Amino acid sequence: MDMATALASLGVTADSIDDSARERLDRDGYALLPGVLSGRQVAGFRARLAEGDRAGLEVHQEAGTDRLADLVNKDPAFDVCFTEPALLASVAHVLGDFKLSSLNFRAAIPGHGLQALHAEGGPVIDLGRYQVCNSIWLLDDFTADNGATRVVPGSHRSGKSPGDVMADTRAARPDEVLLLAPAGTVVVFNSHLWHGGTQNRSSRPRRAMHSYFTRRGNTQQLDQRKYVRPETLTRLSPAARFILDV
Repeated sequence: MDMATALASLGVTADSIDDSARERLDRDGYALLPGVLSGRQVAGFRARLAEGDRAGLEVHQEAGTDRLADLVNKDPAFDVCFTEPALLASVAHVLGDFKLSSLNFRAAIPGHGLQALHAEGGPVIDLGRYQVCNSIWLLDDFTADNGATRVVPGSHRSGKSPGDVMADTRAARPDEVLLLAPAGTVVVFNSHLWHGGTQNRSSRPRRAMHSYFTRRGNTQQLDQRKYVRPETLTRLSPAARFILDV
């Protein structure tokens, strides 16, 4: 199995994303894919994640948020987060040859969620060698009040980290943009882009899933081979297993 074969097997074609999405990924570092999830899928994910399965806290915990890791093994419904054609086409555009690094859930609870601007993978000097790419699967509308992610367009091309130019990386910037979109949208962004959650000033948690990808030669955030369950391997196609590198 190789990358091209896996992508074709999962339904990725030249038309999975359009030229404007590719241009936004190159220029701004992010692109919105509207309506990837149906209302029924969104409701299903909300219900599944509300069940309180606390297994899979392997990756990271963050004060003021609810987080769950290792969603790959939680339910076949989560497979879409690493097999959906528009997502895969977007990640392939950024990284070329890649694999899933982790699949997690994050909910910013009311009064919390503010993150410092940060970038995974560090500054990139060779703009053709980006190492990591992320996607946010919106399970609630992202609004100006409920902790929507902020990004600094074009910062992935700066060759700098936020701390190189900011005294306080938690402070607002005049050039930052809030990712405002309805539930069901998927936002794909180059993870070298400066980004961070904002404070949830609403009365309800702001929920999203994150499928995070890295180049195939890199270490995964969660070692998929170590954690993958036999029943997960059995249900996945060879192409999906290739994306997981298992």
